[in-house]
Amino acid sequence: MGVVPTEPMTGLAAWRGADLADDPSWMHVLAPEEVDALDAALEIARARGAAFPAMTARDFPVPALAPLLARLADALENGPGFALLRGLPVDRYGEADIATLHYGLGLALGTPVTQNADGDLLGTVASVADPADRNARVYQTNLTLPYHTDPSDVVGLLCLRRAERGGLSSLVSAASVYNVLLADHRELLGAYFRPFHYAHLSADGAGRSPLFSWHGGRLACRYLRQYIELGHEQAGAPLTPVEVAALDAFDAATRAEGLRLDMMLEPGDLQLANNYAVLHSRTDFEDHADPARRRKMLRLWLRMANARPLAPDFPGRNGFGPPE
Repeated sequence: MGVVPTEPMTGLAAWRGADLADDPSWMHVLAPEEVDALDAALEIARARGAAFPAMTARDFPVPALAPLLARLADALENGPGFALLRGLPVDRYGEADIATLHYGLGLALGTPVTQNADGDLLGTVASVADPADRNARVYQTNLTLPYHTDPSDVVGLLCLRRAERGGLSSLVSAASVYNVLLADHRELLGAYFRPFHYAHLSADGAGRSPLFSWHGGRLACRYLRQYIELGHEQAGAPLTPVEVAALDAFDAATRAEGLRLDMMLEPGDLQLANNYAVLHSRTDFEDHADPARRRKMLRLWLRMANARPLAPDFPGRNGFGPPE
C-alpha cells in the first residue's frame, strides 16, 4: 500500500464548484483571430489531402494558438485540472471537417490514444442504446452518468449538439473529494490506496490499481465503480464489506454540497479534464424527436507530455493498450 496523506489537499487542484461558478478563469472564449487560425489550419489540411484519422500535427499547424495551448496544458496539470474552450466553429463545418479540427487540436495539445479494442481515436457520445439493456455502455444512453475518470491523461469533449432538456455536464475535484473523505471517513482511507480490480485496465481480464495514489507530492485518482465491480466479478474476488463501504463513501463524497461545478456544454464548447485530478459526470436528458437535432459529443483521449509521474502500483493507462 502506498503512502496515505493525512493532511487536507491544498492548492489550485483542491477547488470547490461553489467557489468557481462565478469565476471565468477556467473558460477561454476564442477570439476572432483564433478562429481564423483554426480555419487556416483546416484549409492547409484539406490542401494536403489530410483528414482524421490520417493526419499528423504538421498537417494542422496552429502556431498562433501555441501560447493558448501551453496555458491549457499547464492548467490541466498544475491548475484546477480542467478548462473550457468556447467558440469552436462547429456550425460552419460538416462532421468530417469537425472531426479533423477536433483531432488536429488534440495533436497540437498531446497525443490521441485509442478508446476501445477496435482502435477508435474519436468516440461519439450520444443516446444510441437501450437504457434497459444491461450490456449497454451508459454514455451511449440518456441516463445519468456517475462520476468517473477515463483511462487517459486528459479527456476532451466537444459539443456538436445539446439535448432538448437536461444533459448537464458536471465536474468535481478529486482533491476535494479526498478532503471530504479525510474529514468524514478517515477510518476508510487505507482502502483507497490498496489495489482494486478494474475491468477496463487489461485487455485479457481485470487489471489492478488503487483508487487513490500519492506520489511525488501529487494526488492521482482512478475511478469508475461499474468497472471496479465488474473487475472483481471477473477476478473471482468479491468486494469485501470494507471495500463496499469505501466505494459508497466515495460516491457520497462526490455529491457533497458545494463540491461540483455544473455547466451546460453548448455547440462549439470543448471541455478538457485531467483524469487524475478531476472526475466528470452528466445528468440524464431528454432528446429531440428529430434525429438530426439529437445530443451529440465527440470525445478525444490524450496522452500529455507534461503529465504527472505515476507510482509503480498506479500504472499509467492511456487508451486500450498495455500499461505504460
